[in-house]
Amino acid sequence: MNSSFKNTLTLYLETFLTEDRKSLLHKVLDDRTRHLTVVVEDLYQTQNISAVMRSCECVGIQDLHIVEGENDFQIHKAIAMGADKWLTINHYKENNPMLTCIHQLKAKGYTIVATLPDNNSCFIDELPLDKPVAFLFGTELTGLSQEAICAADKTVKIPMHGFTNSFNISNSVAIIMSFCIEKLRKSKINWRLSEEEKEELLFEWVQKSINKPELLIKRYLEHHSLITNN
Repeated sequence: MNSSFKNTLTLYLETFLTEDRKSLLHKVLDDRTRHLTVVVEDLYQTQNISAVMRSCECVGIQDLHIVEGENDFQIHKAIAMGADKWLTINHYKENNPMLTCIHQLKAKGYTIVATLPDNNSCFIDELPLDKPVAFLFGTELTGLSQEAICAADKTVKIPMHGFTNSFNISNSVAIIMSFCIEKLRKSKINWRLSEEEKEELLFEWVQKSINKPELLIKRYLEHHSLITNN
């Protein structure tokens, strides 16, 4: 389906939305970014991965990369609150999944930053964001695998002022991504989605916002003699 025709379909489907809903979709799109992305490695608690999704969606992160090792991916719907519906979720499960994910992100121009609370890591306010950044977050008890840390370009940490030296994984994601998003918004960096990316997501989101979009699309195609009614 070419871009022009997809935009035509989007406009048609938007007629089934309220004006408030349509305005909200466009507003959220304007605040979405792929300049920052999140990678989580082998989380096993469904409430944590679900809270990570919710945090990413709330601050405007579009892409989430889920590396599955010993633990299969599952969603705790009461905690995710539907956040997974609006995210682009990428799964990595086979053939050394963490390194596969990192290599693919590097090929797209991302700087790979491992979250690691040690003396050699820089603080989040010291991290440059002029280029796209992918943040790696590790499993609940042991953190990131050694191969993930070794493959990263940099390591970063959150300032700590208590006896414990780390936050819960979902809290770490929320703190780091909230800080970095606000830093981006105050900068002159071009962090927003391209118009083409916005059009693609809007087509998806409009369909997720109405009942039986496939039937409406079929009706539109039939009405314009683009398919025959069997």
